[in-house]
Amino acid sequence: MFTWKEYVYEVYREKSFSKAAQNLYISQPSLSARIKKVEESIGVPLFDRSTAPLKLTESGKVYIEAAEEIFQIERRVENYINNLNTLKAGHLSLGTSNLFAAYVLPTLITRFKRKFPDITIQVTEGNTNQLEEMLNNNSLDFVIDNYRYDSTLYNKELYCQEYILLAVPKNFSINDNLQKYQLSYHDIKSRNHLNTQHLCVPLRTLSGTPFIMLAPGNDTRIRGDRMCRQAGFHPHIILELHQQSTAYMAASTRLGATFISDILVSQLPSFENLVYYRLPDENAKRQVFFYYKNHRYKTRVMEEFINIMHF
Repeated sequence: MFTWKEYVYEVYREKSFSKAAQNLYISQPSLSARIKKVEESIGVPLFDRSTAPLKLTESGKVYIEAAEEIFQIERRVENYINNLNTLKAGHLSLGTSNLFAAYVLPTLITRFKRKFPDITIQVTEGNTNQLEEMLNNNSLDFVIDNYRYDSTLYNKELYCQEYILLAVPKNFSINDNLQKYQLSYHDIKSRNHLNTQHLCVPLRTLSGTPFIMLAPGNDTRIRGDRMCRQAGFHPHIILELHQQSTAYMAASTRLGATFISDILVSQLPSFENLVYYRLPDENAKRQVFFYYKNHRYKTRVMEEFINIMHF
């Protein structure tokens, strides 16, 4: 029944026999014949071929769920065997937000691949809810996140501290009265902004400033709203976006102020038309962790990645 599960799964993933056949480097008739054999052994079709793109039948959904469980079992066995050799093969699945996928993981993956070039690494981007669900069902080995996961369910390894700053277009007149609080791009790049001698901006003075905020539910948005409330005002939001990098680019066009991670600022080129402000540590400081599931066997691949992370 599951002899050709990889073929069935590729058709499910691509929702097309022709695209799946190309990916598998076999002819479409050969692929169709193998899928037909699986369906004949089960006694029901797996795909509704009357739709475009292809859709799973109810039986097909059950088959795919079972196939995914088998893939996970196979991966665990493969990773276990890798502990007995020199990591000449193996797999590591990482989940993260777009921010960390773009500006944190590439450096870590590069260091890891230099040491273990034969390990395949898969990165999945998503929001916290999606990533936690995948971590819980063992689809991911690690999730890197600044959101706090339930410690009864997940172990964690601290990666770094992250600080939320306020980026304000330099031409906004409010900056004239806030010069003693201002930080430059160089301050952030050199991590000088972490010096507690730098004063936190009195956020209330920016109550009339237009803000670019992330969508509700995002941790940066939650913290930004909280800081504004504690300062005694509700931000005048002129635009809501889903990605910090997009909000940062929008702020650089002098559209409005935005709350932004120091990790992002330090990884991108300087925007000369922005100034930055430090915010109270209570809400602006958060920790970035690598999370993994409690009681799950920690493979040597995972252990080596943790070692690279702490290097």
